[in-house]
Amino acid sequence: MTRNLLFAFAAFLTTTSFSQELSGEQLLDKAIAYHDPNGIWPVFQGAFTVTMTTPDEEKRLSDIVLKLPREYFHLTTLKDGVTISQKLDKEHCELLLNGSAEISEEESKKHRLSCERARMMKDYYTYLYGLPMKLKDPGTLLTDEVQTKTFKGEKYLVLKVNYAQEVGKDTWYFYFDPATYALKLYQFYHDESANDGEYIILTGEEEISGIKMPKIRAWYYNKDDKYLGTDVLSTLSSLEE
Repeated sequence: MTRNLLFAFAAFLTTTSFSQELSGEQLLDKAIAYHDPNGIWPVFQGAFTVTMTTPDEEKRLSDIVLKLPREYFHLTTLKDGVTISQKLDKEHCELLLNGSAEISEEESKKHRLSCERARMMKDYYTYLYGLPMKLKDPGTLLTDEVQTKTFKGEKYLVLKVNYAQEVGKDTWYFYFDPATYALKLYQFYHDESANDGEYIILTGEEEISGIKMPKIRAWYYNKDDKYLGTDVLSTLSSLEE
């Protein structure tokens, strides 16, 4: 066995052994300590922009303001010259289309504008940009065993997550850097036996109000690795009143 192979084998044994020593809860705690070292997430107040690019479509710019203690969410999107504002302040919901609250039923359907959808978007952005902290939420079922997997030539510590029936039905896998415990990739299936669903590769970081969030998220289908799109995160200066 060559010297390089010996080093590689030793590294593999170390990573494998360490993954067996960690429980799922311990791995999650270490990942949260990396992304949110000061325990800010429960009182997070931040603003950021997500620029989404998808094949053969115009870019979509989304400005997001989240104030968790106030139950406040404001999403402003710009695409194809159309600006949509969706604001939730506790139970109050405000929808604007190009700055106007006068929205016809036809326009509501075309742009999928409703308070129900605004709440869904709040949950969507809070979940994805609140990872891995959101894996502490009630109804999240962590598998105790930590797996070691190689994905696209890179080794990761992997945590499998299911959800209580009232929360969600998908199966998720979260891939962490074995050295830093940073979240590097996640993958979900509606039906794992059918290899459906998607995987999302995370690169770079952007610090938003003390939280280390993934800078770039690239989305692909599990079944054929088809590229779906990329989200790029940047800081938004205004937190609003």
